[in-house]
Amino acid sequence: MARLSGKNMHFTLGDYRLKANKVTLSITDNSAVNKTSGIPDDYVDGDVEASGEIELSSNQFRILSKAAKQAGSWRGLDVFDAMFYGKTDKDELKVEAFGCRLKVSDLIDIDSNGGSTLVHKLPFDVTSPDFVRIDGVPYLRPEEIEDL
Repeated sequence: MARLSGKNMHFTLGDYRLKANKVTLSITDNSAVNKTSGIPDDYVDGDVEASGEIELSSNQFRILSKAAKQAGSWRGLDVFDAMFYGKTDKDELKVEAFGCRLKVSDLIDIDSNGGSTLVHKLPFDVTSPDFVRIDGVPYLRPEEIEDL
């Protein structure tokens, strides 16, 4: 039975289903150990953030370029919800990130020797209090976002 790999993962940005060369999503959780007289004594919640990066071929980048054109500019693109989903006979994974705001970093990286397609890198930040869900389970507790 096959395990999950990058080949099994599907990726959507809002209404766009894309084939990414590579996608990352990282969570930073600044919760920390509370100490009394230098001895661990429970913990305190810290701030959180999530961000990632999408690497697209020129063909897939063109799809987003059309969306940017409709929005009037790249910075004018609305935030989107992203979903990363994969399933095999043995494994399944669904990760959702909410309110993602795209940026463009490595617009062109050209190697005159050829041998590989152009890749465009688009970092993104998660901006919604809905934050991230892993297999349908929110990362944040409901009480952390109830008044936002």
